[in-house]
Amino acid sequence: MTEKIYTEKKLGMLMIFVIILMFLVSIALFGFGMAFGGGGFLAAVLGVLLFVAACFMPAGLKILKPQEALVLTLFGKYKGTIKGEGFYFVNPFCVAINPAQYTQLGQSGDVAATDNKLVKALAGSAKKTDDPMEGASKKLSLKVMTLSNSKQKVNDALGNPVEVGIAVMWKINDTAKAVFNVDNYKEYLSLQCDTAVRNIVKIYPYDVAENIDTTGDGTADDGSLRGSSELVAGRIKEEIQRKVEDAGLTIVDARITHLAYAPEIAAAMLQRQQAAAIVDARKLIVDGAVGMVEMALDRLSEKEIVDLDEERKAAMVSNLMVVLCGNKDAQPIVNSGSLY
Repeated sequence: MTEKIYTEKKLGMLMIFVIILMFLVSIALFGFGMAFGGGGFLAAVLGVLLFVAACFMPAGLKILKPQEALVLTLFGKYKGTIKGEGFYFVNPFCVAINPAQYTQLGQSGDVAATDNKLVKALAGSAKKTDDPMEGASKKLSLKVMTLSNSKQKVNDALGNPVEVGIAVMWKINDTAKAVFNVDNYKEYLSLQCDTAVRNIVKIYPYDVAENIDTTGDGTADDGSLRGSSELVAGRIKEEIQRKVEDAGLTIVDARITHLAYAPEIAAAMLQRQQAAAIVDARKLIVDGAVGMVEMALDRLSEKEIVDLDEERKAAMVSNLMVVLCGNKDAQPIVNSGSLY
C-alpha cells in the first residue's frame, strides 16, 4: 500500500454557502408546492429531495490543523490522504480510518486513564462516547511523538538481570502503510521497541567485562551498557527502524532513560562494586606508601643522618608501612633507652 494525496481542493468555505443555499431553496420549493396544492406537487418533492441532500453534504466538510492528516476510504477502497491545514470538502460518503484512535501512548508508558496497560479498544469493541469531537480522533498526527515504554527486565551478556527503560521519538512517514499494513501502528511500535531492547541489551554487559565481543567482529572490546549508552541507544534505534519500516513509521531518536541492576541482585552488585573500589584504593595507598618509604631511606642515606643496617631498615620499613597504610592514626611510642 502506497500513500497517495487526496487531490480535492480546499472548498470548505464555498460549500458552506452552497449548503445554506440548498436549505433555503429546498424550503422555498416545499413552501411553493404546499401553497399551490396538486399543481405544485413536483416542486414539493424536489424541495424534500434537495433538503435531504443538503443534510448529507456537511459530512464532507473536513478541518485539518497543521501536521495532521486524514486517511479516507470510499466504499472500502482507499481513496487518498488529506494533508495540510485547511477547510476541505470531500465526498460525503468517504470514511476516515484510524485504527489506533483509542490507543494512547503516554510519556511514562503505554497507559490508559485507569490502568498501566495498552488500550486495546478497536472500532468494533470500543466503548462509545457522547463527545461531539470524537471524529477528530480519527486524524493522524504527523508531529514527532514520544513513546516511553515501561521498564523491562533483561539479562545482559553475562546473564545478570538489569532493568532498562527507553524513550523513542517517532513520527508517521507514510499514512497509508501506518493504517493498512498493520492492525494498530501504536501497539506495533511499542512491541517492536520492547523486542529491539531485548535483542541489543543481551549483547552488552552492564559493566566492562573481559572476553566479551559486543560488535560481532570476533574481538573482545570494552563496550558496556553503562559506558557505551550512546552506542547502545543508536543500535536500538536502528533495530526499531528496521522493524517498523513496513508500518510507515520513522524513528527520529532513541535514548536510554533508565538503567540499573534488577532489585534481586542490586545489593550483591553494590557490595561487589564497593569491594572493587576498596581494592583499588588500597592498591593506590600501598603504591604511595612504598614510594614514600623508598624516598625516606634514600634521603637518610644521602644525608648520612643515620647508618642503618638491614635489620634496622626492615624495622623502619615495617613501622612506616603500618603508619602510612593504617586506617587510623598511629600512636607513637618513644623509646628513651637503647635500641638494643
